Parts: sequence; C-alpha cells; structure tokens
Amino acid sequence: MTEAPQGAAGEGPGGHLDFGDWSRPVVGVLGGLGPAATSVFLDVLIRATVAGSDQEHIDLLVSQHSTTPDRTAGILVPGAPDPGPVIVRDAVMLERAGVDLLVLPCNTAHHYARQVEAAATIPLLSIVETTARAAVESAGGEPIAVFATEGNIHAGVYQEAILAHGGTPLVPDRAVQEDINHLIYGQVKAGAPVDLSLFESCIERVIDRGAGVAVLGCTELSVVYDQHGYRGDDRLVDSLTELARITVRRAGKELTELFR
Repeated sequence: MTEAPQGAAGEGPGGHLDFGDWSRPVVGVLGGLGPAATSVFLDVLIRATVAGSDQEHIDLLVSQHSTTPDRTAGILVPGAPDPGPVIVRDAVMLERAGVDLLVLPCNTAHHYARQVEAAATIPLLSIVETTARAAVESAGGEPIAVFATEGNIHAGVYQEAILAHGGTPLVPDRAVQEDINHLIYGQVKAGAPVDLSLFESCIERVIDRGAGVAVLGCTELSVVYDQHGYRGDDRLVDSLTELARITVRRAGKELTELFR
C-alpha cells in the first residue's frame, strides 16, 4: 500500500483513519437527512470557520445516508420503517473510523438521539439544544414559534427544549403547519422551486400571533434561509446555523465575523 503523504488521511492504529494532527478533533456528520440540508450545513460550516488555507479548516467524515427511512413517518405511522437503528449504525461506523464527536444536521432525527448516545462513546452535539438556547435568548421573553415537521411537532422535540431553557413554545395553527409541510416536502425535499411568499406568510402569521421569533426547526427550512436572503433576519433562529456555530467552537476553531 502506498504510504499516505504527511498530513493526509491514511490508516492509523486499529484500522482507524489517521488524519495526521490528532490534537484537532475530527467531526463525524450523520448526513443525508435530507441530502440538500447536509450540503448546506457543510457549506455553512466552511463559511463559519476562520481559515487561511485548506489545512486550517475542520476535518470531517460525512455519512450521506439518503436512504435512511423517513423520520416523520417513523414517529407518526405505525409499522413504518424505523430510522433509529440506521442512524445508530452510521454513528457507530463513524466512531470506529476515528471521529471524536458527532453532529446530526436533522432536527426530527433528534427524536432518536438517545439511541445514538447509548450506542456511541463520543459526544453528539445537539442541534435542538443549541438552537433552543439561542431562540430563548433572542425572543426577549416572547413566545417562540416552532417551524418543524409533523413528526418533530408531535414528538415535542423543540417544545420540550424551549421549555427547559425557560422559554415559551408556540405551535403553529393547522393552516400554517400545512404550509410548512408543503415547503418542506413539496418543495425543498422534492427539489422544486420554493414559494418565498408562502414562507414569508408563515413567518408573518406567527409573529401576528405574538411570537418574538420563529425557530427554523427543520433543516429544509434552513436551506431556504441560507439560499434565499434570510440570513440575518432577526425574526428567525436557524438551526443549521446554530449547529455550525457550536461545531466550530467544539472543534477549537474561531468563528468568522458573519457567524459570531
């Protein structure tokens, strides 16, 4: 076998990948849930990291497991394929490959986070906890609207986290939730054009109900946020952005000015 050049990834002890500089953590990304959201997360992570060269960026191993069963169906539909064991297997695979911590850029999948934490011995950074904390800080005591999948809402993923951090969650009414579902499944996940007027309407309707901010608790909505000019909108707290921030910090890197 040809020896890997110094600084490149080769095979280390126990079959683990050797990333060269073991003083820097390697991040394992449990991706593909969905594919576009993982792609945006990786792009945001790069833009959020102060780096003057390739070598100063964060080392990542990415599992883009797009065929993982649907998380919302797994929560809501009796007998639907269970995504939990698939996500757990991917986490164990990444740990065995030598990563030091895990990130899961999918909010609904955090319903299965306890299974991952039980199977892996390395930390799993929580997109939900870091986003809920940021939302409570941003809301100024006002309610926090939760934009998420039906499965996420049903499981109370964000409602519980917001309450735990001292905030007040606001679940959208049925009409708004149906529009959010359409944005997530009928447009972003389907690769269709995004109806920005519909997205804007969802925001305006929950603000009219008294929300101080809306949490983008589905990473497909983070795709809209990042790609359609909503970055910096103080009505929104974006979960992919918050996950990127905590990942950069836990990897021992500095955040760029745009993401501080």
